[in-house]
Amino acid sequence: MSTIEAVIFDLDGVITDTAEYHYLAWKQLGEELGIPFDREFNETLKGVSRTESLERILTLGGKQDDFTPEEKDGLAQKKNEHYVELIQHISSDDLLPGIVSFLDEIKEAGLKIGMASASKNAFAVVDALGVRHYFDHIVDAATVAQSKPHPEVFLKAASALGVKPELAIGVEDAAAGVTAIKAANMFAVAVGEESMLGHADLIVTSTDELSLERILERVHV
Repeated sequence: MSTIEAVIFDLDGVITDTAEYHYLAWKQLGEELGIPFDREFNETLKGVSRTESLERILTLGGKQDDFTPEEKDGLAQKKNEHYVELIQHISSDDLLPGIVSFLDEIKEAGLKIGMASASKNAFAVVDALGVRHYFDHIVDAATVAQSKPHPEVFLKAASALGVKPELAIGVEDAAAGVTAIKAANMFAVAVGEESMLGHADLIVTSTDELSLERILERVHV
């Protein structure tokens, strides 16, 4: 019998793909600041906090010293307002393939389910997707001091679920997130390209390949 007691999910790119909305919101802000960027640069913002993402965009445009901390807070808030407008239209249709059956499988196995998200809008998104009832606890970026790749958000989620980190599985789609899972001493499952996520313990190319049975086999190899 498995000793694993919980599965802790990232939100963006794992439960749903709001990356496009983040991209559009950041792109709009970048254009307002005269800092155009492409999807390739946007990839470097995946799994990174809003504050750090803003710093990277300002640095790209050579404008990292043009704003006071208060002005930067205002810019980050402006991006979030763009994003919140865009996610108004999210529904259960936006759940990634296989996620509901995976969540059902975990529930049926009697494991706890948590979320460790870099998004301050995690609760709103989960509600819009109609999957809030699956999660025993959600930790979002508003309640953590350190962003991924720091393990704080995963450690907080494990603590809130009442499980030891080494008895939890983390599921991520970003390199920074996988680093955070490993630093928290959890088994790391990654969704995406091996070239980016090679430090994970198990990699699947798509969410519809996620299987608790398959993961537990690997945990105890």
